[in-house]
Amino acid sequence: MSAGQTSDATSSVETLNVLTRTRTGLQYRSMEMENPPTSASELTSLPAMSWMRFAKDLYDGRIEQICILSDLERMKSEAEELRQFHAASTTESEDNLSAKTKKERFDGQSWDSPSASPFYDVLREHKDVLLDEIPAELPQDKGIQHEIDLVPGTKYCVTRQWPLPRDEVKAIDVVKPQGGWRIDHAYNKLSDATIPAQTPIPRKDVIIDSMAKSTIYSALDLRDGFYQILMRESDIALTAVSTPSGMLWEWLIMPQGLKNAPATFNRCVTHLLRSVRDFAPSYFDDVFVHSRAVNGKTDVEVHKEHLRKLLGLMRKHKLYANLKKCIFGASKIPILGCLVAKNGARPDPEKVRVISEWPTQSNVKELRQFLGLATYLCKYVENYADKIRPLSQLLKKEAEWKWTAELADQDRPFHVVCDASDFAIGCALMQHGHEGRDRVVYYQSRQLKPAERNYPVHDKELLAMKYALAKFRVYLLGSGSFVVYTDHA
Repeated sequence: MSAGQTSDATSSVETLNVLTRTRTGLQYRSMEMENPPTSASELTSLPAMSWMRFAKDLYDGRIEQICILSDLERMKSEAEELRQFHAASTTESEDNLSAKTKKERFDGQSWDSPSASPFYDVLREHKDVLLDEIPAELPQDKGIQHEIDLVPGTKYCVTRQWPLPRDEVKAIDVVKPQGGWRIDHAYNKLSDATIPAQTPIPRKDVIIDSMAKSTIYSALDLRDGFYQILMRESDIALTAVSTPSGMLWEWLIMPQGLKNAPATFNRCVTHLLRSVRDFAPSYFDDVFVHSRAVNGKTDVEVHKEHLRKLLGLMRKHKLYANLKKCIFGASKIPILGCLVAKNGARPDPEKVRVISEWPTQSNVKELRQFLGLATYLCKYVENYADKIRPLSQLLKKEAEWKWTAELADQDRPFHVVCDASDFAIGCALMQHGHEGRDRVVYYQSRQLKPAERNYPVHDKELLAMKYALAKFRVYLLGSGSFVVYTDHA
């Protein structure tokens, strides 16, 4: 917060331009100050405060406003610095960012939200890209059109109408979770007769690795991206849909629900934004901007340049972003299920919480769903395959669904099974389960060294026994008597 001074030499009351903090950011307003200090002696006699205490009180909100008597140019410069300080001090933590639902974050985003950000001017320059509603007109030809290539010999797809509930007859739209409508159609037969596209999906790890050493990030969500791509003229007739009103409608732009539509959209965005892919990689309708300080410029200055280039390119090609879904100038952002910051990527705490609170599975279908979700953590968990092995065993046919911990039961005796071959030795630590069947607690094995391959058979078996006792000693020592089984006793 800063202020500029407009003095009146004949009055003891001065009108000041004061920059105050409000719920929507920093704003200017006028303020009258009676008998302000005018001489150097009066100023130096005022109570002193250390800079550290001043900054702490300002950050904690104990200081409502600050009036700095200065000239107009200096006031503007100080106001810009304080805006950046305010923006940096209010950056959300990782847990707060992930704890918010998408709807809460989107509902709180508006043009007032980034007003205190150092990137506000850049966004205002390109406000025609950050529209609440896209223009009601046909999009320009971006050089890529959606094409429907049918399997050779396929007959023309015709679907009869079928009865629908009254509520579904009134509309063919789907309500989005964040509000608004998505027009969707059942193109099942057309999709079955369409040749799949060969466009590769962007790799998540490549996108995240490209952000190494960056310190500031932004994320843009492209608005209604499918509707920014034209249909190939010869394929327009294939998109015809019959509505409850009895009308037949054809799509001039790419609709939702078509096979290969996501691939076409991803190919189009990658093609149009290829000149900025070094600092703005895209993943379907998400564009991630990352920057760091280079060539004497701060990371904020570099990030401004990157945003200008990206938004300028979007303006040129008539691509639009949804402001409510965008994040600008953050020290960390959620990217494809991860939280990415300058120190690296980590799993989203919200997704980890969902996995940890997942209910116990009771059948194969539920188990497959859980394992598919848990695969998200395989990159962050050491020996992931070994940890999920007991669950994977339940996917086998006729597997017994009995939830018993596959850990050693210290109240039951152990036995060890050893074996050796010409090239390797192996062993298993086992116990008798409650049902009387042998249950494996641990497996161990290794290859034989060149010299060990020359051992006689008895020596190889003895080596396997020695190896087993060394590996399983933490279980066997102090457990009482145990039995070792070998086929060359």
